Amino acid sequence: MESRQWLEQELEQIRKWEKSQGKKKIWDRIGRIPFALLDKVTPDFIQDKVGKALDELGKFVQTGGGYLSSEKSVANYFSNQQVRTISDAARMPVSAMDEAADRVAGNRTKMATVQGASTGFGGIFTLSLDIPVLLGLQLKTLQDIAMCYGYDPTDPTERLFIVKVMQFVTSDSHGREATLKQLDHLDQGSEEARREIVSELKGWREVVMSFRDRWGMKKMFQLIPVAGLVFGAITNRNTISELAEAGTILYRKRRIRERLASLKQRNA
Repeated sequence: MESRQWLEQELEQIRKWEKSQGKKKIWDRIGRIPFALLDKVTPDFIQDKVGKALDELGKFVQTGGGYLSSEKSVANYFSNQQVRTISDAARMPVSAMDEAADRVAGNRTKMATVQGASTGFGGIFTLSLDIPVLLGLQLKTLQDIAMCYGYDPTDPTERLFIVKVMQFVTSDSHGREATLKQLDHLDQGSEEARREIVSELKGWREVVMSFRDRWGMKKMFQLIPVAGLVFGAITNRNTISELAEAGTILYRKRRIRERLASLKQRNA
């Protein structure tokens, strides 16, 4: 559906984006400070509730838990009424997949804005609850983007890919480089890469904590009741927007590489 030249040009743009991700901003380096304070002053019953929520999210890696998106939702993001399944989506032009993924990003960014405002209103007492809720929204966002590009999140390998995309967004420059390599190996069907990731995710709580800590500086003002409404809305909106961008580009990269490989086989 797309020319080899167009696919190669788009892949080169993706590589440039990947190289630009190595720069870590100063507020990400010192962002852990506010959460050190948060851990000390948050009531135990909220800490326990957050811990249970994080434990529940761990089931996503193994079974999907309660976070699996329905395949039926894929039709909502395509203007082409013939798209009803993930297989239908996989046959669409990349440009149509991009448009669908943009709709996912727009929809979930609005949801994150409302959710951030509601949990930010209560300041420190609702900030702890904001973290697991936003994690769930992230999982849903990446699953829907995956389906837009024709990938099935019920596949255990796809769930690994999704969690690694989350880790990519929360990592420093060295971590992002390592994660990109793992994603490439996983995409190529490397069993060794899959085992390495599974082993790594047995300690997945560390991934979640790094995700939480990274918001520290950005959410500092959300600790203030009422005023936190504004800061919560902005922070959560930006968080989902950044994640959707990374997810879209990394899934787009996979689909373009597969199309190029298919063209190569036809011409062989």
